[in-house]
Amino acid sequence: MPLHPQIVALIERGVASGARPTHELSPEEARAQMEQMSKARDVERTPVRMVADTVIDGPGGNLTLRFYWPEVEQTDLSPAIMFFHGGGHVIGSLNSHDQVARNLCADTGYLVVSVDYRMGPENKFPAAPEDCYAATKWVAENTRQLAVDPERIAVAGDSAGGNLAAVVAMMARDAGGPQIAFQLLVYPVAEYSFNTQSYATYADGFGILTAAGMEWFRNHYLNGLEDRADWRAAPLCADDFSSLPPALVITAEYDVLHDEGAALAAAFEAAGVTVEHRDFPGMIHGFYSFASLVDDGRTAQIQAAEALRAALS
Repeated sequence: MPLHPQIVALIERGVASGARPTHELSPEEARAQMEQMSKARDVERTPVRMVADTVIDGPGGNLTLRFYWPEVEQTDLSPAIMFFHGGGHVIGSLNSHDQVARNLCADTGYLVVSVDYRMGPENKFPAAPEDCYAATKWVAENTRQLAVDPERIAVAGDSAGGNLAAVVAMMARDAGGPQIAFQLLVYPVAEYSFNTQSYATYADGFGILTAAGMEWFRNHYLNGLEDRADWRAAPLCADDFSSLPPALVITAEYDVLHDEGAALAAAFEAAGVTVEHRDFPGMIHGFYSFASLVDDGRTAQIQAAEALRAALS
């Protein structure tokens, strides 16, 4: 279908705001632009019972986790959702995805733990997946004090965060734990070949993510082109997709990452993993975060929460 009218308006709003293409900016400039964009977008914040930051010992030093506690307290042990923000492993933060995490908490009624993982170019691959796995392991090892059910921990993320959620699920499987009950992958970065049809069709002119932008992210995140074959950077390159937790994969029609997200869902299904792939026609990359401006963004968030509740209840 054509670009949704709300997406057309969103793209026009970005142009009018003077937002510059990511690949024309330094990492510092791109981070500042994303933070400014998220503040303008998320004027209203969904209330939750409590938000608190905790610092743990991570593989690279201090690692900050932000906890979102739902309004209604659980009488029994609660599920927990590990959330990894998007931003190409270079930009994005706990703050840029605060509203996404709040909605995830409020919509599910579960504890959400957002991870401030290290990013490139200061900390290149594999710092990000190492931090996200360490954070997930820490929550699993501290379930008693967190009142969390160790058998009901999910991983979730958008874009680069979807990449990290998929990778953490694989790392946990290969390491024998922690047990992951579900994975929510929102338009995940699944590989770095840049040779799919969606890359050719939607390379430029369809919102915030472009083919040139993805190359910029890749060059700041990976140590070199040899990292493209490492499944911890590109989960679609994994040799084994069996014995992974059930998954919901969300993709957007007008997104350079569309085809690799669909391919990852297909790889799960071929390996016998329970997976649902929901594609949103007329949408672009990032629509999930723009729920305040795009109706389908909110719909996707609600459907994601429903899938998480069904899996973790």
